[in-house]
Amino acid sequence: MALPLIGAAPPVTLDIAVEGLRSERGDILLCLFHDKGDFPDCSHNTHARKASAPARNGMTIRIEGLATGRYAVSLIHDENGNNKLDTSLGIPREGVGFSRNPKFLFGPPRYDAAAFDADAPEIRQSVKVRYFL
Repeated sequence: MALPLIGAAPPVTLDIAVEGLRSERGDILLCLFHDKGDFPDCSHNTHARKASAPARNGMTIRIEGLATGRYAVSLIHDENGNNKLDTSLGIPREGVGFSRNPKFLFGPPRYDAAAFDADAPEIRQSVKVRYFL
């Protein structure tokens, strides 16, 4: 049996509720960022944690074992299953969402607008998926 370190924070479990899907086709591709890095695109970010799951209304994606700190989530509703965000003239053709549901119109929100503190053993974020086309 391992003893906890004095002053060490317990690992954090993050539940991300995905809301507002227009269909249950394809997958939800999720990226969890611990710093500004390449937010919100994690295709080249080796430090972001990635998760995917079949798209389902009312779904929750759980990420366990996080260190306490500041994080931001970006997600894509990859309806056609090609593992990327499809766009037309720079406008997403598939759904996108971010933690804290910041308002955005021209381009994605900044990391600071989506960032939240993971400072309790269990954290929940609800992400509303937005569609533009």
